[in-house]
Amino acid sequence: TGSLHPMQEGEVFNTRYQVLHKLGCGTFATVWLCQDMRRKKQVAVKVLKSRKGFAETAQDEVAFLRCVSCMKKKDLAGENIICLLDDFRMIGENVPHACLVFEVLGPSIRCLMGNYTAQGLPLPFVKKSLQQVLAGLHFLHKCCHIIHADIKPENILLYGCSKRLQRLLMDTLHCDQGTQVRLKGAGGDLGNQLEESDLMSVEVKIADLGSACWTYKPFSKEIQTQPYRALEVLLGLDYGTPADIWSTACLAFEMATGECLFDPQPGKYFSRDDDHVARIIELLGRIPPQTVFSWNKSTKFFSRPGALLRLSRLFPRSLPGILADRHGWTPREAAAFAAFLLPALHYAPERRASAAQSLRHAWITA
Repeated sequence: TGSLHPMQEGEVFNTRYQVLHKLGCGTFATVWLCQDMRRKKQVAVKVLKSRKGFAETAQDEVAFLRCVSCMKKKDLAGENIICLLDDFRMIGENVPHACLVFEVLGPSIRCLMGNYTAQGLPLPFVKKSLQQVLAGLHFLHKCCHIIHADIKPENILLYGCSKRLQRLLMDTLHCDQGTQVRLKGAGGDLGNQLEESDLMSVEVKIADLGSACWTYKPFSKEIQTQPYRALEVLLGLDYGTPADIWSTACLAFEMATGECLFDPQPGKYFSRDDDHVARIIELLGRIPPQTVFSWNKSTKFFSRPGALLRLSRLFPRSLPGILADRHGWTPREAAAFAAFLLPALHYAPERRASAAQSLRHAWITA
């Protein structure tokens, strides 16, 4: 009980889905490429662990995905969210497993970055991908009233419209197993490439609504993977859709530079959260005193306004400076990108740029 189902290639789920091979695994589930024997096409089947809580999580995820399917009939931006095709329960080793069936997409942005040899992905592709991510988030936030709560490179999946591009992306899907399919970049593997011209034909979709919640009914105080966690979540404040925008800004920086915007690490006398808050202050400046002491966990991090309890030496840095000094951007390029990111990293969630506002920014539309 509580474990993964032991799968075998050739096994058939629900008298319909025949297992071809494993696509990947996470904390809560494994994902398998299967042949839908009824519709004669390939699908991705997510099989959750058998613990009771995972079954409840699957029910929530199905509810979110059904809401997406219903609302996308009214708004084409829903196409930027992964599509649920079916769901069922399977008995394995005498315990039930929730199973979700999805369209087959390609590898994640994380996999793509891992196989790209240059520093960051090409900016035209970064802008195009962010437009699709932000359009998808606007759809989730405004049409579906859903907070994704885990925007990160692993949850943005690639797909191609042409058959050739679909084959190329399927080849890269095994990046975790060591396949080296590289894009043209400094030192790229010229023997087996996804050309940059191909890259601009690639689309992206937001995947994995397993951590999502309704805007009017948050499920958990602690959401988001650490490097992409919004400040209000770190400090225990009630959060909303702006938390997804903070994560998207972190995603944008990482795609453009190949480096995490915030990569906190614990020390001997401070926690990872302590370091995370310190790095945010170093980059974005002092948190206003009225904000610090209105939040639930303020005393966990601060001794007095602006003074961290366990970290006294901070090293202020500017976003344009990091882009210019560490990544070789020109001052003009750095200033333009920083102007796009900073409104999405505003300390006050109610003043943070929305997905719609970010989509209209001059940097992303250029």
